[in-house]
Amino acid sequence: MELEDHLFRHEAGRMVSALTRVFGLHNLALAQDVVQEAFCRALEVWSVHGAPENPAAWLMATAKNRAFDLMRREKTARTFAPDVEWILQNESALEPIVEELLAPDAIKDDELRMMFSCCQPNLAEGVHVALILNVLCGFTVREIASAFVSSEAAIEKRISRGKKSLAASNRLFDVTSRQDFSARLASVQRALYLLFNEGYHGASAEATVRAELCREAMRLVTILLEPPCGGSPSPSTYALASLMHFHAARLATRVDAYGQLTMLFDQDRSRWDGQLIAEGFRLLDLSATGAELSEYHIESAIASMHAKAPTVEETDWSAIISLYEALMSLRPSPVIALNRAVAIAQRDGPARGIEEIQAIADREQLNAYPFYAAALGELELRNGNRAIARDHFREAIGIARNAMEREFFDRRMRSCELP
Repeated sequence: MELEDHLFRHEAGRMVSALTRVFGLHNLALAQDVVQEAFCRALEVWSVHGAPENPAAWLMATAKNRAFDLMRREKTARTFAPDVEWILQNESALEPIVEELLAPDAIKDDELRMMFSCCQPNLAEGVHVALILNVLCGFTVREIASAFVSSEAAIEKRISRGKKSLAASNRLFDVTSRQDFSARLASVQRALYLLFNEGYHGASAEATVRAELCREAMRLVTILLEPPCGGSPSPSTYALASLMHFHAARLATRVDAYGQLTMLFDQDRSRWDGQLIAEGFRLLDLSATGAELSEYHIESAIASMHAKAPTVEETDWSAIISLYEALMSLRPSPVIALNRAVAIAQRDGPARGIEEIQAIADREQLNAYPFYAAALGELELRNGNRAIARDHFREAIGIARNAMEREFFDRRMRSCELP
């Protein structure tokens, strides 16, 4: 089951993007149905004969054969993509043309086009994210609703609204055209940032850490790093990829051997992935070309400070505080202010950290964020105020978003008991 789930996450988007090129963007639901049928067929066959040597190729071949069948059977009843409509009149041309459309390089380009198509400027950011998760990552409505603490009905509406807009646009977005590219790029980047962030420390009722979301975000951002027609990635795309690599390097230490959440300060840094960190630094260097300075540049720089520090005590907290201040000027938010306050506490002591938290503008927006109460609990505990700290951790337990968070806050509350 683990193999099938991994394949579905990794291959669904590639297959849907490729088949949409064949069926037409207005037939997106048909492309998704064909992919679903291919995976159902795989479950049937592999349970008897075992998985093939190349499961991804088997899945694509199965989907391709199903596409041929549908096109032959429905060519007079359904309108297909403009690129292939004419070949339906010539049976001998059908197979070689579709084979060309589904070649590996073409599939990669189609996936890039699909990302940009999902992020149309006339759609809200929430619709962009829901479409990318559903179309490119193969997530169900229930999974998306769980990940973003929303109702299934609300997610259904987002996806439906997005698919109607896609159908009206008729064609996949032309990524070689500069028209509308920058606006869509920002939306694509934001959607992938939120996707990774949800996997790394999100609000899912299932778990705080969902590595498969992080892997999908990294896979998709890698496609952004390989634009067609010899174009160069934007500096902000390099910065976003760098940020993901730095955080992904710490994924193995986000939970301990018992599946319990661990704080950054308690993680075993010898277990951080050195190759991912090295790639993070390489990408961060590439992001420095040009005059662009995005939030991803600053967040990646913050992550790099943690990555290069051998211990918590040897971390350059002054540099991190300065970076958070730069981030606040670029994209102010109470969560960023909270992170800055925690960094100040590391440099100047818990009392100063508490003062900074209490000075956060609009901090009432953090009342439903469990790590706000938990941060106060940690600092009060370090300040020797065990009873106050215990109350803060109890508050965090009450608004925890999943069992992993509740267990973590409960352990911190129990640490407040007198020895």
